[in-house]
Amino acid sequence: MLSALAIGRSRIEGLLEGEDVLATAAALRAMGAVIAREPGGAWVVDGVGVGGLLQPAQALDMGNSGTSTRLLMGLVASNAITATFIGDASLSRRPMARVIEPLAMMGADIGASPGGTLPLMVRGIVPAVPIAYRLPVASAQVKSAVLLAGLNTPGITRVIEPVATRDHSERMLKGFGAAISVEEAPEGRVIAITGEADLAPQQIVVPGDPSSAAFFAVAAAIVPGAEVTIGNVGMNPTRAGLITALRLMGADITEAQPRIVGGEPVCDLIVRHAPLTGIEVPPELAPSMIDEYPALFVAAAFAQGTTRALGAHELRVKESDRIAAMAQALGAIGARVTELPDGLVIEGSGGEPLAGGATIATRLDHRIAMSLAVAALHCRAPVTLDDAAPVATSFPDFFAMLDALTGSGC
Repeated sequence: MLSALAIGRSRIEGLLEGEDVLATAAALRAMGAVIAREPGGAWVVDGVGVGGLLQPAQALDMGNSGTSTRLLMGLVASNAITATFIGDASLSRRPMARVIEPLAMMGADIGASPGGTLPLMVRGIVPAVPIAYRLPVASAQVKSAVLLAGLNTPGITRVIEPVATRDHSERMLKGFGAAISVEEAPEGRVIAITGEADLAPQQIVVPGDPSSAAFFAVAAAIVPGAEVTIGNVGMNPTRAGLITALRLMGADITEAQPRIVGGEPVCDLIVRHAPLTGIEVPPELAPSMIDEYPALFVAAAFAQGTTRALGAHELRVKESDRIAAMAQALGAIGARVTELPDGLVIEGSGGEPLAGGATIATRLDHRIAMSLAVAALHCRAPVTLDDAAPVATSFPDFFAMLDALTGSGC
């Protein structure tokens, strides 16, 4: 997205070519950016400049990507164009009101389907109105949408976070040359961006996704005798909550060769099997591991004792209701699970394999599918996924990598 708003050519290496990212590229092409994949796997983007987005000729199909939708809504909001956003059945159920509210305050005219869902239309405005917006819930997506709208808004747009969320957008905006500041204040973390910016093209190396790495980290932690090295994992402190939680449970995790890649802290994670113990998951970890909770629930199912993972209300409005979906799925393979409004209480197996032998409803959710594939590695009977296709949205090579590690031919 930022490459599409820069003036000149950016080059991106290590891009995750999942369906979410490809849908984002298609949407940006529809609004004027020139985006191409080089034979060696790098991507080049010729940007249109801040404020230079063109009117798309047709609706922008965002597939399953809530992140892409919400952030692109921010981009469109402060441009003199109108864009209609559509998505698949899962995305079309996800709430967009939390993004609509601040963007409407900035002057954008947004018409959504009943319940604030897709399909929706964003009519951008120039000039948009700079605002100071306090996040009512911890959401990096809402924060980023407002900051991206602020790029083409005269004056200073501010976002106040009572609870810090992942900060990839702030880091990348700074890297592209935006005038952005981050300060700690009594009311929380204040991120301020000065609008009408000129972004400079960049050479970018994308670190490995910690959400994708989470599944292999948990797999190594629960399978007796396992050891896995996961290379080039982004270890941004705002994303490392799962690693912290696994260590609290007794996981054997080593961070090798720490370094900085693309402005982000990176290392190679070495994870070895070790007995896990149930814990009370600190609720303050939730923003830094919200997408990794399904994997954590799997680890808890094989721990000794009880794990209480609460304070994760946000899981109810992800690609699926991940609290309900994981409670049902883990229960189906023999785990003892209690569902609460904001999380799960899981009585672990003490390291013993679970029964397995069930067909799991993945609910069009990639993380449910991958989490249960990991759980199946330590079950007595095979586990069947009713639909593994959603995994392609974020991790198209997941099953091939799992096969290579286990020889299971899943």
